[in-house]
Amino acid sequence: MSEQPASTPPQGADEGHEVTYLPRLLRAAAAEDGGRTALREKRFGLWQDITWSDYLLNVEQVAFGLAALGVGPGDRVAVQSENRPEWLYADVATNALRAMTVGFYPTNPVTEVEYLLRDSGARVLFAEDQEQVDKALEAIDAVPTLEWVVHLDSRGLADYEHERLIPVDELVERGAAVRRVDPGLLDRLDADRTPDDVVTLIYTSGTTGPPKGAMLSARNVSYATQTFSAAPGMFGPDGLGHDDVLVSYLPLSHVVERAVTTWSGVRNRTVVHFAESIETVTTDLAEVQPTVLFAVPRIWEKIQASVAIKVANASPAKRAAYGLSQRLGTQVAQQQLADGGRLSAGSRVRSGLAWVLANRKLKQHLGLTHVRHALSGAAPISPDLLTWFQGLGLTIHEAYGMTENTAVATTNYPGRVRVGTVGEAQPGIGLRLDEQTGEVLTRHPGTFVGYWNRPDATAEAVDEEGWLHTGDVGEWVGGSHLRIVDRIKDIIITAGGKNISPSEIENAIKASPYVREAVVIGDQRPYLTALVGIEYDTVSDWAARRRIEYTTYRDLACRAEVVELVAGVVREVNSRFARVESVRKFRMLHKELDHEDGELTATQKLKRSAFAATVPHLVDDMYAGTEEHAGADLGRSG
Repeated sequence: MSEQPASTPPQGADEGHEVTYLPRLLRAAAAEDGGRTALREKRFGLWQDITWSDYLLNVEQVAFGLAALGVGPGDRVAVQSENRPEWLYADVATNALRAMTVGFYPTNPVTEVEYLLRDSGARVLFAEDQEQVDKALEAIDAVPTLEWVVHLDSRGLADYEHERLIPVDELVERGAAVRRVDPGLLDRLDADRTPDDVVTLIYTSGTTGPPKGAMLSARNVSYATQTFSAAPGMFGPDGLGHDDVLVSYLPLSHVVERAVTTWSGVRNRTVVHFAESIETVTTDLAEVQPTVLFAVPRIWEKIQASVAIKVANASPAKRAAYGLSQRLGTQVAQQQLADGGRLSAGSRVRSGLAWVLANRKLKQHLGLTHVRHALSGAAPISPDLLTWFQGLGLTIHEAYGMTENTAVATTNYPGRVRVGTVGEAQPGIGLRLDEQTGEVLTRHPGTFVGYWNRPDATAEAVDEEGWLHTGDVGEWVGGSHLRIVDRIKDIIITAGGKNISPSEIENAIKASPYVREAVVIGDQRPYLTALVGIEYDTVSDWAARRRIEYTTYRDLACRAEVVELVAGVVREVNSRFARVESVRKFRMLHKELDHEDGELTATQKLKRSAFAATVPHLVDDMYAGTEEHAGADLGRSG
């Protein structure tokens, strides 16, 4: 095994870890800080406060309501909703009953909803609104275990009649009746809980097959939140604390958003704001001005693209000020990143000038003024994008983890950032690279219990010594920082026998504000090609300023001017890679990739095999020597 010298604890290491339980932490928060704000949500354009006492009251009402429906220890309760306080109430209430929460993505189509309900054996489903209720009722007859669908928002449901469909208000009323008869129910259940209780099933993204339910125990969750709370740690020099302001907008079905918003939010008593929607997140960020911000690469890309549009439509004077600010910021970023985050005297001067010229207003507009610690994870991010934000005065700390290790693995620490790496092992965990394959292995108390009803898959994921096999290929940088090369299954082996990581090339192409998707192809092929999807907002703005007429996404993507714009991006990226790693041809995608069409997972990860099956004509065109579809032949480059 290739091992990081700093951190390889013995098998089963759990020293110094006292398991804490979410319902108990919430009760303590309500008792000690009952009047303080815990959550904020927007209603009718205004932010409404929810105190810690309110939080506990709502959780207990939902818990007794679930008990009235027959939910008890070991049962599964599913939630399909956008981020809102009721998601948290359902989650912690389920935990209070020693049952398991199963989070669904709001974008899950009916076929996936049916599969997840059947696989988990959920007895109750919280469905947010009419859209989610329609999915549930379409699937309900095929799911014998599903006894109740509880809807949170009654709009559009007045005429719905189904014996298993009830509004959340009725759930609360039923719970009140149970509470009057048995007020000590939750206390008795709490007295019996153990560290091995499974508190949630989090389903994998399903990039290579049907999603699997990863079982996380109370011990796993407690260990993860304690690790995240450490100072210094994953969330900066001070960890997470009472004064931190967060915005919850990534799906709560995802392990990191759940860990930050629900688990760490309760443990550290932060103030969580619920964005109105993923589409309004940039506006919400500007209003809230969070102190800690975690985002997936797609969100960071979207922020950069919004700046590109704003600058392109600004006055000549403002464009000039931004251009100078960006050049100064890039110089500062290069020096700072080369020196582990430290600023030289000259860089301080340049940074000050960039701040006055443009960065101060930009950060205020983007909601980044008070961000003391920014994180990116869940997928690889382009080093160019990290450098751009560094030039803006915001250091993004790339981190690494997965559902199966409760998101605990590595992070870049302040002052020790290495761009292009996911950082150093977090304290006290085991982290190794397999000598034969380079696969990243982790071992710590956050390692999941196993896959729900999948003992064979569990045995493949966790070996007899307790090492979790992540499926990612890694390499050490500078002896301490981990670089993720790619997923083992995604490595391209060309016809010439060269191993190539497609994600590196894809991320370099996607660093352009004009590109949203880039899929590199070349396994067992003589050269690399790519399928490219445009960033519609920025390209449409670019086309409008050049008076280029178009009607649809496909029409815009196939315009000769747009093809040449993308060709310029690909040529520039090719100049930074070895000849064998450069893209010889590309073709334009005719539509935006979509979860409901089966091309992306709910977390926006590409399902490569499913996607390839939808575009064989484009792939064949690139290797057949024809140019029947919009795209470009960039010449032999490898």
